[in-house]
Amino acid sequence: MSSPSSSSVWLAFALATVVSWGLYGVLLHLGQLGMGDPANGRIKAFLLVGVAYVLVAVLAPLAILLTAKASWDFPARGLWFSLLAGTAGAIGALCVLLAFGAKGNPAVVMSLVFAGAPVVNAIVALLVHPPAGGFGALRWQFVLGILLAAAGGLLVMRYRPMAAPGGAPAPASQPR
Repeated sequence: MSSPSSSSVWLAFALATVVSWGLYGVLLHLGQLGMGDPANGRIKAFLLVGVAYVLVAVLAPLAILLTAKASWDFPARGLWFSLLAGTAGAIGALCVLLAFGAKGNPAVVMSLVFAGAPVVNAIVALLVHPPAGGFGALRWQFVLGILLAAAGGLLVMRYRPMAAPGGAPAPASQPR
């Protein structure tokens, strides 16, 4: 049996992901604005995201694999699914920037992304890896969590802050 500290290491990494991805949209938007180039600032920011990915997602794993003296065998199935995952992530990052460029409020865009992505992930993951006992074995609390995430995205869209005249965000609309 694993110790409590080692069994919760995954949670620390998951929470670190929540923080880093939670900061991602705001930092990306600030980078876009900081470029001072309304026409191409978001693309320049995306280019630098790519540079950061090279540093974090290429050089760090290379160092880890070299240190571990890992095999350099990349089976086709793993290679292609991994490339597809990277492509999906990069397309999502580009779409976030395009949403910002289309005057999407970063708080709303990222809230919608982070409400919708878990729903998509849960559905696709369940289809790829069906639960033991079939879909009828899913606990109601899990299904409710997915429905609440979807409802959260809908609420963000329905009650999002509207831009005030002059471009400053307006206070959030009041529920009717």
